[in-house]
Amino acid sequence: METNAISRRNFLRVSGLAGTALCLGFYFPANAKNEQLISATGAEHGFDFNAWMRIDTNGKVTLTDHRAEMGQGSFQSIPQIIAEELEVDLKDISVVFAQGNPDKFGSQITGGSSTIRGSYKKLLKLSATAREMLITAAANKWNVPAAECYAESGHVIHRPSGKKLNYGDLVTDASKLSPPADIKLKEISQYKLIRKPLQRLDTPMKTNGEAIFGLDKKLPGMLYASVERNPRLRGKLKSFDASAAMKVPGVKNVFKIQMMVFNTTRDGVVVIANSTWAAMQGRKALKVDWDESGFEHVNTADIYKQHEELLQKEEGLSFKKQGDPDDILAKSANKIDVIYQTPYQAHAAMEPLNCVAHYQNDKIEIWGPIQAPDWVQGDISSKFKMPKEKVIVNMTFLGGGFGRKAFLDYTHEAVAISKEIGGPVQVIWSREDDVKQGPYRAGISYRAQGAIENGEISAVKFKMAGQNIDHWNTDKRGTANNSTTEGFLKPYYDSIKNISFADVPYEMPLPNMWWRSVYASTNGFGYESFINELAVLGGQDQLDFRRKYLRDERCQRLIDRMEEVSGWKSRKKNEGFGVAITECFDSTVGQIVKVSRREDGKVKIDKVWAVMDCGWYVNPDIIKAQVEGSVVMALGAATIHEITFKDGLVEQNNFYDYLMPRMSDIPPVEVHIMENTADAGGVGEPGLPPFAPALTDAIFDLTGKRIRKLPFKLSEV
Repeated sequence: METNAISRRNFLRVSGLAGTALCLGFYFPANAKNEQLISATGAEHGFDFNAWMRIDTNGKVTLTDHRAEMGQGSFQSIPQIIAEELEVDLKDISVVFAQGNPDKFGSQITGGSSTIRGSYKKLLKLSATAREMLITAAANKWNVPAAECYAESGHVIHRPSGKKLNYGDLVTDASKLSPPADIKLKEISQYKLIRKPLQRLDTPMKTNGEAIFGLDKKLPGMLYASVERNPRLRGKLKSFDASAAMKVPGVKNVFKIQMMVFNTTRDGVVVIANSTWAAMQGRKALKVDWDESGFEHVNTADIYKQHEELLQKEEGLSFKKQGDPDDILAKSANKIDVIYQTPYQAHAAMEPLNCVAHYQNDKIEIWGPIQAPDWVQGDISSKFKMPKEKVIVNMTFLGGGFGRKAFLDYTHEAVAISKEIGGPVQVIWSREDDVKQGPYRAGISYRAQGAIENGEISAVKFKMAGQNIDHWNTDKRGTANNSTTEGFLKPYYDSIKNISFADVPYEMPLPNMWWRSVYASTNGFGYESFINELAVLGGQDQLDFRRKYLRDERCQRLIDRMEEVSGWKSRKKNEGFGVAITECFDSTVGQIVKVSRREDGKVKIDKVWAVMDCGWYVNPDIIKAQVEGSVVMALGAATIHEITFKDGLVEQNNFYDYLMPRMSDIPPVEVHIMENTADAGGVGEPGLPPFAPALTDAIFDLTGKRIRKLPFKLSEV
């Protein structure tokens, strides 16, 4: 929760919710009185309490997770934080999803690797506060000094006598106390749970079928919908013939629908049935005539040709500039001028989109795999003119999201369909719908110019051309993409005196949006590949080259660790080693990739070493899993799959032509975590950007072939 630093004035404790319990949470200064609230429910103060943590009379702890769990591990890491300072056993903690409500929970978007880094300090303080209140309650019962008592495994123990009370026996008394003003948190060296590779609490429920995903949700009288959507964002519906569809057993109704996609609408034809299968079969029987005139039908080759022409002709919108790189580049004789290109990508989460909606005259309720319940609540309230408090958004588990399930199109469509049929409905997207409809990670092209004089970088100039997410979300045309430098390490600015970044605006009627690590996933390839080329131009080792320019202590330690774990200095003949270091969401990740030739002469990836500096962290196993997953996703985007367009239509359909990496494609990935006391950074996304530039650098080291366009096929190198 992105709130002010916790204090007695924005900390709240409440008793009386769901029976006698100790409930603790936060309130937000924007919608609370400037005083500490103490009451049975807080209702008489006009305040709706968020109740982040509840300790019941049976000693069990319930946490309310205000963000989505889509595989990143928040159902483990948040309890691990709470259990550490509260001194309870993880088995006594259960987690429930919060409903969408920014007034209660602040930002609920699961993105930008923000779940832990945005909340951990408050959660530690909240848990320690509860522990101290329970200790005080026990000390009062025994009429002993609180300093003689300590907490352990959900009990308060009196050290001299050995007397013990369960938290459940203390919650009523504790709920009547004022929260202590000063709480001392544990030192990292005192942690018993945090920074330990504990098994995830959600693994059993996700393997035994207990976990509820969006497709599992059922309501009485619920019908099912499958939608034939226009394959072009700007296309309209001319007409449709539903006669054959209505003959399919189980089909109830067929009608036109429109869903919002950013600032425009996409036409579709809905088939309503009493089962998913019937709805899908009815959809196949539809005859639809689309109006596809009046706008450009683009091809992938044309997009990149236009990028290249713009990068050569236009200076673009300046995003950052220091010194005078243009003057130095004009005069330098030892320089390079190259273009890097990255492809459009689908999100391709294992669980396709789905949503259950029930529109009623006095409220709207939604269930599904939703990354941003607060955004959905606001969007539906606005579009359907329903008071926000009457829009109830319920999160389920997500089978992957990567940014796609933070979008608002599929929830809007589901509510519109429910309103039309007058009852609850589950809208299910097929894999083909997901792949062909987008939105996509935009393909980006980069022009990089740089000069080396006396072995030093004298000037660097970057320009990027590609679709800008901001132009869909807001009216920011005329300003540079605010992610132009995302992924580029800030310490470079202190050591490269002449450097500039610019965004060359490029508009295209293709829906584009966030993708795992957002623009760092493309910027990282362009910028770090160019750092490697500058090192070669200067006749220097790529890792030593970075050491010279990334002078801050954390980067220096990261580089030392990369060199140590990979054996960088002891590379052998016929081995190719490549390196890249990127930063996003307050974490820095360095990767070294090793490649060699197979017996048939083709290149293979032997190993990946990843070193992550994410500052304060919770569970090393979760970090390793997220970095490994990031490498797999980056490998696919670099060498296997892309979204391409022909005559304005997406050419890919499903996993048979939008291929995924296979187990046999995945090299060993060795993950190392830097130990420090810095503030927590993100984990779920920063492991992706450095892989592609490190891989192509390794291939250059082995073969002498420089790869500047993704994706490429390893078998053809």
